Amino acid sequence: MAGTKTLLMLENFIDGKFLPCNSYIDSYDPSTGEVYCRVPDSGKAEVEAAVEAARAAFPAWSSRSPRERSQVLRRLADLLEESLEELAQAESKDQGKTITLARTMDIPRSVENFRFFASSILHHTSECTQMDHLGCLHYTVRTPVGIAGLISPWNLPLYLLTWKIAPAIAAGNTVIAKPSELTSVTAWMMCKLLEKAGVPPGVVNIVFGTGPRVGEALVSHPEVPVISFTGSQPTAERITQLSAPHCKKLSLELGGKNPAIVFEDANLEECIPTTVRSSFANQVRSYIKKARAEGAQILCGEGVDKLSLPSRNQGGYFMPPTVITDIKDESCCMKEEIFGPVTCVVPFDSEEEVIKRANSVKYGLAATVWSSSVGRVHRVAKKLQSGLVWTNCWLIRELNLPFGGMKSSGIGREGAKDSYEFFTEIKTITIKH
Repeated sequence: MAGTKTLLMLENFIDGKFLPCNSYIDSYDPSTGEVYCRVPDSGKAEVEAAVEAARAAFPAWSSRSPRERSQVLRRLADLLEESLEELAQAESKDQGKTITLARTMDIPRSVENFRFFASSILHHTSECTQMDHLGCLHYTVRTPVGIAGLISPWNLPLYLLTWKIAPAIAAGNTVIAKPSELTSVTAWMMCKLLEKAGVPPGVVNIVFGTGPRVGEALVSHPEVPVISFTGSQPTAERITQLSAPHCKKLSLELGGKNPAIVFEDANLEECIPTTVRSSFANQVRSYIKKARAEGAQILCGEGVDKLSLPSRNQGGYFMPPTVITDIKDESCCMKEEIFGPVTCVVPFDSEEEVIKRANSVKYGLAATVWSSSVGRVHRVAKKLQSGLVWTNCWLIRELNLPFGGMKSSGIGREGAKDSYEFFTEIKTITIKH
């Protein structure tokens, strides 16, 4: 029929092959609100096929030396980098973030994830002790766990998917990954590069679909002993319940309500632009209605400024950057993670007060502190209940160091040493001589 749009059709990637599915989910272009892609609505059968493929691939892949696995990861990083512009365009269209952000952060950091873990896997050491009086030598070795189940979120699709895949396969595991059904396109595109990079069939399997169907089948499968998840707290609670009978290793990176603390001696020329970016980087109108009902003031944005859009984008998921003031700490806008361009600005009088208020939320993923006093930034950073504290900067990552949250922001840490330890099992060997 004339004028009918051709939809992008994704397929699962299992045992090195693209496989169709019996049913599909509509995926929408957030800039227009129209369906542009169909994502497999997979279930237990597809997960079982992926487990069989991962199981068969594990002996050979885990037997390769770290250097051999490192070379494969480096080739995959190079191929992703060669496709950077294509991947950035796809990420922007699928997720709704700006093309500039996808081009300068999401895809380059996805590339760097593979390069970093390709290098770090070559530099881990083991422990060794001696008991001369008993004639014994003790040392440790680490071995891959087996099949890793990886579940990544919608907001940083390829970035966080590769952050999980890279250390898992570098350590010798095989993986089954479930990207968010809302943002699956770049994961599917990456699968096209795996064979060329030298990734053997079955080492990386991608099963698309929803949490209740694919996610639950994956985390409850007895042959998947390790689960790495990034997402919401309610989903993490469900994962914990399903995995408990099997005593699985869990890494749960959950939400955050990250305070940005600006002291009177902050360098505002650096602070304001960076804080604006950090506040409005994500793409929720109910929160603003609640804030207004609670007596808060909406300085600009939703309900104050009219959003003018081209006709083709009228059905898209847009809202203006919104600033809320005169809001109580108990408000849901101050307590809950808002995935939208909304920020709350509230004053404080003392260092002790702002630390107490910042720590009053149930989350503890990250925080930022702005001050020209070296003593103050050290003092405040130490007292904040956050897994990561940026001072006079934002979103600068050192991949060698741990990343993860406190309190309701999750369990476990990720990074060079932490990811390696998570995706391996340690054993102590004693030799009497």
